[in-house]
Amino acid sequence: MAETLEIVSFRLKPQAAAGFVANNGVVTDWLARQPGFLSRHLGRREDGSWVDVVRWQNREQALAAAGRIMAEIGDCEAMQAIEPASVEMGHAAVALSRFEPSGH
Repeated sequence: MAETLEIVSFRLKPQAAAGFVANNGVVTDWLARQPGFLSRHLGRREDGSWVDVVRWQNREQALAAAGRIMAEIGDCEAMQAIEPASVEMGHAAVALSRFEPSGH
């Protein structure tokens, strides 16, 4: 079982950008409690869309969390800000990983 990247791209509902990053604490905290969670990176693209990259110990744990997230925290402000029809999710096995020391 290889480490897995979960890559989710999405757009926000109109007028939902204000506070979106600050409201993501609920999502990050929930992810951190899930078996197999390793890290999360949330970024905004130049076109205004977003990408959320979550690293998991394996694909099975990623899929299990994806199957529970809406039932458990789907009503939080961060999740409600996302335009459902825009969500695209995929998974990729990690082929190479490098971490830079903090501050570099």
